[in-house]
Amino acid sequence: MVEADAAPSAGGLPEGNRRPSDAPAPAPEADGSAGEGASAARESDRPHGGHRQPSPPADPHKPEEPDAEHAPRAFHDDHRTLAHSGAPKNPPPPSPQPRGGLLMGRPFGVPVYVAPSWFLVAALITWVFGGQLDRVLPELGAARYLVSLFFAVAFYASVLVHELAHTVAALRFKLPVRRIQLQFFGGVSEIEKEAETPGREFVLAFVGPLLSLILAGLFYVAMQPVEPGTVPGVLLAGLMVSNLIVAAFNLLPGLPLDGGRMLRAVVWKITGKPMSGTIAAAWVGRALAVCVLIGLPLLTQSGALGSSAEDNVGMDTVMDALLAAILAAIIWTGAGNSLRMARLREHLPDLRARTLTRRAVPVETDTPLSEALRRANAAGARALVVVDAEGTPLSLVREAAIVGVPEHRRPWVAVSGLAQDLTDGMRVSAELAGEDLLDALRATPATEYLVVEQTGEIYGVLSAADVERAFVKAMARPS
Repeated sequence: MVEADAAPSAGGLPEGNRRPSDAPAPAPEADGSAGEGASAARESDRPHGGHRQPSPPADPHKPEEPDAEHAPRAFHDDHRTLAHSGAPKNPPPPSPQPRGGLLMGRPFGVPVYVAPSWFLVAALITWVFGGQLDRVLPELGAARYLVSLFFAVAFYASVLVHELAHTVAALRFKLPVRRIQLQFFGGVSEIEKEAETPGREFVLAFVGPLLSLILAGLFYVAMQPVEPGTVPGVLLAGLMVSNLIVAAFNLLPGLPLDGGRMLRAVVWKITGKPMSGTIAAAWVGRALAVCVLIGLPLLTQSGALGSSAEDNVGMDTVMDALLAAILAAIIWTGAGNSLRMARLREHLPDLRARTLTRRAVPVETDTPLSEALRRANAAGARALVVVDAEGTPLSLVREAAIVGVPEHRRPWVAVSGLAQDLTDGMRVSAELAGEDLLDALRATPATEYLVVEQTGEIYGVLSAADVERAFVKAMARPS
């Protein structure tokens, strides 16, 4: 089955050193997850299925004075002022993760969804298996389609068991699982983080096919006392064979299949480099995709899969070629996604709250916007923090709201009317980096965040858009 590492994502503004006006902000990906990533993507079966040391902290008591060594880069390279920045109108916060279909339950606290595409494949299985039943048990008549529908549901219950095996192993290794989704060609377990060691990676991948093999064995044992030509006998035989196929297919040594994860773990163990394992397993996966595209129709035409060559003509040939093309596309795309995810994870430590933060100046609630902007521009700052009389931060002035106020009205507008109240989730540590930073932003979607030192002192303001641009830039860099 397919496991997917959910890709980290962030919403927001300009590249680390630029203003929003310098370039259009790219649309955030899903996952509230930016992309291949922290929704990702680790995939293991479709057809069934060093943080860098943070730089020394800036003096938290003097946020207005730019510091050539420690201040965020945005204040060195950008000489435009906050008052003239052309931020897009209200850049949207990261969108919530799509539900993924019909919620069926929450085993082990992990939501299980059935995607709309499942109903399509269930209908297809019902039709195909019903045709086979007509040859084996013609006396069933139209009732054969009810039996076929039961088989489709039972088969996907087996797929769910396969995915639950991945999920239980991930939870055992303290790896968060966002959801399980049953879809067109099997299932996917969305595991949000990478395994820490190659041994855990191997186990995490192997448990899925192992459970499918165990299920096949259980169905075989259950067949023994049952008469072969009966409905229970045919159903048990079909479930045994389908679970064997699921296990065998997922053990193929190429990403995104479970066997590809196992190969990645082996190469990782030998070389000590997870990236080397990913590259090897991904290219083997692409080779598998080509083999499936070409080899599956040829095997069917030759009769090697059980039917005579004379029978494999016409519509059957077209269906075999279509199935091979879909499987090959899934494997090829999954392998490519795994390569992109690995490159992203390699560069994620470069995303550091301290280096992406904008210098900010504190202003009181009744300060006119024009005066607040004058102070910010004099200090070389690009953000405003609304504080009370004791200097405690209360809210953040939204950049998009500033742009929406005409210049002639700014002396009459108080900053408090343009600010977003601070919540606990909008306070992030200046020490956050990589996936930890993205996880913190995903947990509380917002356009700006207050960055604080470990002592609680204000360091500055982090724009979600700056993080997004740095994220996209990291993805674009070659490994």
